[in-house]
Amino acid sequence: MGIKLYYTTVTASRTVKSQQTEVRRILDSKSIQYELIDISVGEELRNEMRNKAGNPSAVPPQLFNEDQYCGNYEMFSEAVESDTVEQFLKMA
Repeated sequence: MGIKLYYTTVTASRTVKSQQTEVRRILDSKSIQYELIDISVGEELRNEMRNKAGNPSAVPPQLFNEDQYCGNYEMFSEAVESDTVEQFLKMA
């Protein structure tokens, strides 16, 4: 599967929870299939997400097409506003 969404099921941050929910809702509404990767399962998944994103302090949600970094919530949100989600996800 191409699109990967790194997220967490364990967070005290309401912001992270709402951002993750919003990303999933939009991807589902556009019928874009994606793989969920829960970084709370192990530290190695969190480190993998941060390494791929090129940001040692990156927090979920983070989006990738295979191993190619697409962006974080703010960048995704901008793509939604400008109706360029497919380009943002490197699908077009």
